[in-house]
Amino acid sequence: MRRWLVLLLILLSLPLRAQTVTVGSKKFTESYVLGEIARKVLTDAGFKVEHKQGIGATGIVWTALTKGDIGAYPEYTGTISEEILKKPGLDVATMAAELAKQGVGMSKDLGFNDGYGIAMSASEAKRLGIATISDLVKHPELKAGISHEYLARKDGWTPLAAKYGLTMRPDGVEHAIAYAALSAGKIDLTDCYTTDAEIKKYDLTVLKDDRGFFPLYRATFLYRLDLPKKAVAALDALGGTIDEKTMIALNAEANRTKDYGAAAALYFKGRGQNVQVHHDTLTEQIAPRLLEHLALVGVSLLAAVLVGIPLGTLAARPGPSSGFILSFTGLIQTIPSLALFGLLVPLAFFGIGLRTAIFALFLYSLLPIVRNTAAGLRAIPPALRESAEALGLPAAARLRLVEFPIALPTILAGVKTSAVINVGTATIAALIGAGGLGQLIQSGLSLNDNETILKGAVPAAILALIVQGAFDLLERSVVSKGLRT
Repeated sequence: MRRWLVLLLILLSLPLRAQTVTVGSKKFTESYVLGEIARKVLTDAGFKVEHKQGIGATGIVWTALTKGDIGAYPEYTGTISEEILKKPGLDVATMAAELAKQGVGMSKDLGFNDGYGIAMSASEAKRLGIATISDLVKHPELKAGISHEYLARKDGWTPLAAKYGLTMRPDGVEHAIAYAALSAGKIDLTDCYTTDAEIKKYDLTVLKDDRGFFPLYRATFLYRLDLPKKAVAALDALGGTIDEKTMIALNAEANRTKDYGAAAALYFKGRGQNVQVHHDTLTEQIAPRLLEHLALVGVSLLAAVLVGIPLGTLAARPGPSSGFILSFTGLIQTIPSLALFGLLVPLAFFGIGLRTAIFALFLYSLLPIVRNTAAGLRAIPPALRESAEALGLPAAARLRLVEFPIALPTILAGVKTSAVINVGTATIAALIGAGGLGQLIQSGLSLNDNETILKGAVPAAILALIVQGAFDLLERSVVSKGLRT
């Protein structure tokens, strides 16, 4: 009995393992910064916190929250009303009640409004005499570059253009890239967030919404109702502590330092807390993302080889099954990669993260393997098949000893093609929280920082070359000299 009491006391004396809370953020600077602020306050509250940065647009991050892949993320009341609940004009109390029906809570207002707006170069707006959105009607020749999400939103470009009578046809462009394009004179106007630091940086004018189209976009955190009360209290404590001026300064700090953690530290410094910011070395930035990327590519490619070669073998045989297999794998390839990721996320088995990314990459890897396997087997001269059959070899032995060795160069070419394509496609997996080198690329795009983009793009390109070289060496090792391509 005494031993059990001693064991119990030892167990009670051990520190309790911190509960993990996953914070998400969308793929723009302010969301990254708010995610880092949430990470810090939740950590201080005793939780182990993971910040999945830049998960994607509203639909993906909202789905991640409702499925439990993340516990909280920063959002805006206008987006909640217009896009998530699809009930424009809701007051905060009604909004909170509607969210609660879906198992989601809303933190206290953070203290600022980050609305949408239409921005132009200040000098160009002055030259043309444009001060309001209504003034754009007189200038249909202006070229608009609008972010992809805003083009599709219920409170986005189409209803805005209808209300103001705008006839220009906008091009879709990444939000951060649009500012650089505007500064360079490649476009004349774009949508903006009114707390974006780029407005001051590029000397832009936000046109007056003279017809009152834009709703309020008060910043808040959405969280799952099953989140621990202590975590909810930590998020609520941020209420009213960030005004527009502060948020603009935090966004500017992120753009200046290229470090969202540094921007979050500036917020806490303003609150009287001295936060030490660890600046990762180049190796610390790239190495974890590279390992994640290798896992994405390696697992999905292995699965594609294990499934694709048998499918290609079936497709090499005459009959209706051949056409079906080749058509199906070809059809998968026609689905845009980002669309496929988005379609998989809401499904029960998937969600955000590695599982969904690996499955999508597996599907995209099939076509070259299946087609090349079928083509390689079909290209075997009939005389060789007949000779093998005349020797009395059973079908399985003919396939293993004669047909596969002859078709191997073509099969390996398909696998190599899939591997190289997979390395590039895997960068998109960052948009569903699967990490990889794409996370650096997405972060660089949000910051409009070429150096950060290259930290992800260059290793991905080098990895593709290494993969191609590795398959060239493999071919020399396993393919007979006379059959090498």
